[in-house]
Amino acid sequence: MNPQAGGGRAAKLLPAIEHELGQHVSQQQVFCSSASASIRNWLGQKNLNGIDAVVAAGGDGTLFEAVNGLMCHSLQSRPPLGVLPIGTGNAFSRDLGLQAGDWQSALELIFKGETRQIDLGQIDCAAGRIYFLNIAGMGFVVDAGLTARRLKHIGHSAYTLSALWQTLKMRGHRLRIEVDGRLIEQDNLFVELSNSRYTGTSFLMAPGARLDDGLLDLTLLRRLPRIRLLRLFPTIYSGKHVDYPEVMVVQGREFSIIEPTDYPLMIDGEFVGTTPARIRCLPGELRIFA
Repeated sequence: MNPQAGGGRAAKLLPAIEHELGQHVSQQQVFCSSASASIRNWLGQKNLNGIDAVVAAGGDGTLFEAVNGLMCHSLQSRPPLGVLPIGTGNAFSRDLGLQAGDWQSALELIFKGETRQIDLGQIDCAAGRIYFLNIAGMGFVVDAGLTARRLKHIGHSAYTLSALWQTLKMRGHRLRIEVDGRLIEQDNLFVELSNSRYTGTSFLMAPGARLDDGLLDLTLLRRLPRIRLLRLFPTIYSGKHVDYPEVMVVQGREFSIIEPTDYPLMIDGEFVGTTPARIRCLPGELRIFA
C-alpha cells in the first residue's frame, strides 16, 4: 500500500481493508511504502514461494511499483496481481471494470480467484529497463502530468485542469519514431503508448487498446492551432479524438523514439527516463485478478 495515495486517504482505509481480508484469507502481510521505489525494491527482493496473491492498494503509481517489483521474478514464480483503486489516478483499474475508490468490489474480484494473462510494455532507455501496465508518454502529456502532480490535493479533477492549463502553454517538437520498422516523422505535440484504454483516470486515450492483444496503441497529435486543440480536448473523454485528422493511431509491437532526445518520459504516471527509448509489447507477461 501507498499510504499517501489519494491525498493521504488510502492510509485511513487500511484498517477496513485488513479486516475484510482477514475474513477471507488465512495470512496476510501489509507493506506500506515510505519512499519512491520502496514497494518495487521490497517486492523485488521478497521470497514469493507460497504466496497466492500480491495486491497493490493505491493509484497507478503504486501499480507501477508493484509490477516492476514482480518483474524481478521469473514468470513461473510471479503470483497474480490484484488491484485496489484508492489513489488519485486509477486509470488502469477501469479496464477491469473497477471505479475509483471502490476497494470492496476490487476485493470481491480477488476473492473469486479468477485470473487472466495480460500484456506488459517494456521500455529500455538511459534509466534502464522499465515495465508498464497502462501508458508511456512524452511531450504534452508529461507537461500536464507534472502540473497534475502539484494539484493532486484537489482530487480527480487535477488531470483535467492540468491538461487545460498546458493547452494554453502549448509547445511542440520534431518527432521521429519507428513502429515495427516503419519511420514516422512529423511536428508533434504528444506521444502516448497505451496498453490499456484510459489515462488520467477518465481520459479514453486509446479506445481500441486491449490488454491481451499482443499490441500497444500509439497515439500521436500533430501540431495544431490552440483554438483547434481546445475544441478537440473534450472529445478525449469519449475517445472521439481519434476521429480528428490531426490524431494518428497506430498499433504495433516494437517502437523506437529516435527524436527528440533528452525528453522526459511519463510511465504509468511516474516521471522516469528520457528519450531516446525502445519500447515493446510483452504478450501475456502478467497474471491479474479479473
